[in-house]
Amino acid sequence: MAEKPKAYQKCINPDCGAEFSCAEAFFKCPKCGDLLDIQYNWDQIDTPKKLADFSKRWATKNNRLDFSGVWRFRELLDFCGDNFKVSIGEGQTLLQQNDMLGEFIGMKAGKLYLQYEGLNPSGSFKDNGMTAAFSHAKMVGAKSCACASTGNTSAAVALYAHHSGMKCTVFIGSGRIAFGKLSQAMDYGANTIQIMGDFDDCMKQVQAVCTELKLYLLNSLNPFRLEGQKTIMYRIIEGLGWNVPDWIVVPGGNLGNSSAFGKAFAELKHLGLINKIPRLAIINATGADTLTELVNNRNLKWNGGRIDNKIINDFYTELTAKNFSPHTCASAIEISRPVNLKKCLRAIELCNGVVRAVSDQAITDAKALIGKYGLGCEPASAASVAGLELLLAEKIIKPDETVACVLTGHCLKDPNVTVNYHKEKGGKFSNPPVESPNDLEQIIKLMS
Repeated sequence: MAEKPKAYQKCINPDCGAEFSCAEAFFKCPKCGDLLDIQYNWDQIDTPKKLADFSKRWATKNNRLDFSGVWRFRELLDFCGDNFKVSIGEGQTLLQQNDMLGEFIGMKAGKLYLQYEGLNPSGSFKDNGMTAAFSHAKMVGAKSCACASTGNTSAAVALYAHHSGMKCTVFIGSGRIAFGKLSQAMDYGANTIQIMGDFDDCMKQVQAVCTELKLYLLNSLNPFRLEGQKTIMYRIIEGLGWNVPDWIVVPGGNLGNSSAFGKAFAELKHLGLINKIPRLAIINATGADTLTELVNNRNLKWNGGRIDNKIINDFYTELTAKNFSPHTCASAIEISRPVNLKKCLRAIELCNGVVRAVSDQAITDAKALIGKYGLGCEPASAASVAGLELLLAEKIIKPDETVACVLTGHCLKDPNVTVNYHKEKGGKFSNPPVESPNDLEQIIKLMS
C-alpha cells in the first residue's frame, strides 16, 4: 500500500470533496469551481507535543527556516520539502502590549495586544502568505505569476517574485491603490497593469489571464497562501507565553486572514495543542461591508459547507444593478466581493465570531490613537481597533478579556491618509503643524 502524502488539496464543498495532489497548481476546484483547502495527514507528520517546543528554534535562528516566523512552525504547514521553501526573513513581527491605548478605549491593564505585521519585509502581513505560496510555486516549477491587488498583495508578490526569479504581473484598479504600495510594486520590478475598474474587476481579469496563460495565481484564492497566514496566530500565542487570547480582532477585506486564522485554530485544537479556541471579530469599513450585510442582515451561515449560494448571488446581483463600487479610505479592505467569503463563514462558526462595520471617521480616529500610543499603521489596520471600541461599547467584548488586534500593514503604506487627517484637521485627534514666525520668543510661546 502506498504511503499517504503529508498534505493534499481538498474542495471545501462537501457535495464535491474532490482531492488533489499538492504537486498540482489550482486556484479553485477543477470539478465544481469551489474553494480548495490544504489538508494534512497528521499521522504522517512529526508534530510537537506542545506549542512551546517551537521555542527551541530561537536558539538555531542562523538556520534560515528557523529564523522565519512562518517556517519556524513548518510542521504545521508541511506541504513541501525544505529544499523548496522560500524565505526572506518574514514573520519577524511584534506583539505589543499597549496599556496606554487600552486604558484610553476602556480596557483593563495588561489586556490589549497589538500584533504588528508592518515589520514584514514588504511592510504587511501578506509576506506570511507569499513565502508559502511561492514555495509551492517553486515546487510545481512555475515561471510566471500574477495577482490582483489593492496594494499590499502587489508589493509582496513583486518582492517574492524578484527573490524567486519569477516573472510577475500585478493588476491594480484605476486610482484605487495607495501610492506607497504602488511604489513598492514598481520598485521591485513587477509589470504593473492598471485596469479601468475596481479590485473586483481586477480579480475577475487576473483569474481569466492565469487560466488562459497558465500563470501561477498569488491571490488568496490560492490555498497555499492561507497556510502561511495561519502563522500570524502562532506568533500571537507565542507572544502570550503560549497562551490563547480571548479575542482576535482583524480587518475584513478579501477575508483571507480571518479564513486562515479559523483554520489555524481548528488544526491546533484537533492536534491537542490548544485547550480553547478564541473568539474572532472581523471588522469591515462601512463603505465595503459585504460580510456585514450577508452575515448580520441576511443570515448567511457556513451550514456544514452547504452554504446558501442564492443569498450571495442575490446580493451580488443587487450590487451589479446599482453599479456599486466600494469606497473607503482603508484601501486594503476596499473589496465588495471577497473571494474567501465561504472559508470565512467557516471561521465565524468555529470561533463563535462576530462581524461589524466601522466608518472611515472611526478608522482614521483609531489610526491616530494607535500612532499616538506607540505604533504607526495603515488605515485598514486601524479598523481592528475601531471595531474593538465598538464591541466594547456594545459590551460584546469585556474590558478584562485578553484581546489581540491585528495591525496588517506599515504606516508608510498610505501616508496621504495620515497627513491629510492631521493637516486638514480631519478628526478629534488631529495634530497639525503650527506655523510660527522666525522669532525665538514666538517659538517658545508656541511650545508652552
